Amino acid sequence: MKRIGYIFDKIVDINNIELAIYHASAGKSRRRSVDKILDSPSYYAKEIQNLLLNKAYNPSPYVEMIIHDGNHKKERIVYKPAFYPDQVVHWALMQQIEPILRRGMYDWCCASIKHRGLHYGMKKIKKILVEDRKNTKYCLKLDIRKFYPSINKECLKNKFANLIKDCDTLWLINEIIDSVDSGVPIGNYTSQWFANFYLQDLDHYIKEDLKIKYYIRYMDDMVLFSNNKKRLHLAKKQISDFIAHDYLKLKDNWQLFKVDSRPLDFLGYRFYRGYTTLRRGNFLRIKRRVKKVYKKTKLNFHDASAILSYNGWLKHANSYHYIHRYIKPYIDYELCKNVVRETIKTMVN
Repeated sequence: MKRIGYIFDKIVDINNIELAIYHASAGKSRRRSVDKILDSPSYYAKEIQNLLLNKAYNPSPYVEMIIHDGNHKKERIVYKPAFYPDQVVHWALMQQIEPILRRGMYDWCCASIKHRGLHYGMKKIKKILVEDRKNTKYCLKLDIRKFYPSINKECLKNKFANLIKDCDTLWLINEIIDSVDSGVPIGNYTSQWFANFYLQDLDHYIKEDLKIKYYIRYMDDMVLFSNNKKRLHLAKKQISDFIAHDYLKLKDNWQLFKVDSRPLDFLGYRFYRGYTTLRRGNFLRIKRRVKKVYKKTKLNFHDASAILSYNGWLKHANSYHYIHRYIKPYIDYELCKNVVRETIKTMVN
């Protein structure tokens, strides 16, 4: 791919930085630190412009938080960057390099990309399981061990240097990469793009060299389909060898199974041929939350938003009986929508 230059002038353009301020502030306008910036966006955009032009930008220290994510309560360290100037700088950078990164991106790389996501990948899986039984006879499911912390900073920098020839843009990217001791920080807006970019070579290797017909990746979680079990076993070994060059390792919990013998557990759903359900853990979590909300005397914004979010999950699965048994007798979706709508109006005003 031809290396791309003349990016930094677009990053430091005052209009690009002002737009970054508005994008970075989405959903945060009630915070005092953010409201202060929004009161004088041109002034603060000019300050950031000067920081970048004079190479005086140094990432602020992160606020570190430990969270327990998902059904298995996996412990993760999340790094919270300062809104000003860091989150604004991240947005200013990504507004200009996102189109460049997307240019070489695999079509079924689904995580953290606009107009893609869980349901984008889900539709593909549902379609191929029904329409191509032969080439989806077997499934190989893989993920990478401690992916974000394992990303090698020098390797990531080299990948960017092979794509971008603008030294000033590479300086800014390297400053963000070096803002933590190892890996890329979960919490930066840039990190999800950097992580996807880090695995871009792997995507092309699986599709173009290994010739896997159906392959879907959601960040570091991957599923590959084939009509040949031995071919998938070989693919697993080849993928393991390939990512070792990027200092990554596969988890030992990889699975290879016949699709007709058990469902595929991926993207929070369980996929069968012809129908799809949520994971049992997600069903139970929704059921418990609905009961808690039902017992409250008043529906608040947080609960209403959660219920509507759960509905977004359920409507993409075969969950008619579940909804009519465990949700509709207790929850009024229209009331939830009204609560969210009125709260947002109040926040905007």
